[in-house]
Amino acid sequence: MLIALCGFSSPASAAAGPDCSRPYTLALHDHGLLYSAATDTGIDKDFADELIRRSGCKVNVSLMSRARIWQLIESGALDFSLSGISNRDREQFASFAWYFSNKYYLLVRKDSGITRLEDFTRNERFQLGVIRSFRYSDNANKLVDRLSAANRVSLAGGLEPLYEALLLNRIQGMIMEPFDYPAVQEKRIRDVTSIISFNDPSVPHGLIMSKKALPPAEQEKWRALVDAMLADGTVRKIFEKYFNPELAASMVEFQSKP
Repeated sequence: MLIALCGFSSPASAAAGPDCSRPYTLALHDHGLLYSAATDTGIDKDFADELIRRSGCKVNVSLMSRARIWQLIESGALDFSLSGISNRDREQFASFAWYFSNKYYLLVRKDSGITRLEDFTRNERFQLGVIRSFRYSDNANKLVDRLSAANRVSLAGGLEPLYEALLLNRIQGMIMEPFDYPAVQEKRIRDVTSIISFNDPSVPHGLIMSKKALPPAEQEKWRALVDAMLADGTVRKIFEKYFNPELAASMVEFQSKP
């Protein structure tokens, strides 16, 4: 999938906005309500459309795995992606413009015997499934790292293989977030699983910008576009298409990182 999207702006706004002298690249990843390749819809698709329109720039939008996205962002071969979270390693090669925040949860099989996080120390057969290159909140990351060290983590390229592995009892749990709610509410999954909270604070997610591809001044211009979309309620309206107003508000009205 490769789509060229071009927005238009007045000469005055173009002068103050991003440099549109070259086309840019932005990659989406297939992940629940964030983006569905099957329907070409989702929060990140809507967000990208509006961001591109406001920028006035030509942006080529493609679909990639999350692991590939991070590789290309680091190398400078990809300008942007969406709904990314930061950590110390990523901050070496990427900068971010935050536009929502959410919590993470553990989806476990009811027959696994896991009803709280402490139960993992008593169940050495528990296998956790995660998406390759994904990171989460603090306690979720600690769990992933601990089980990885014990060879108890299975990696997948996306959500669907994890759901299938969970139903087949090849894994007994996976990490989820609000964008996964529709799939989790399907009867075949709901009947065999339960949800455990990590009790971590919400984690900011944002526009990912490659430091190799974009100089600091240009990063600030794109960040200003994102901030304006938050300030005028556009981001909240996008989220309200997919979540109830209360949940949407809780995700977009967050304390940004300094």
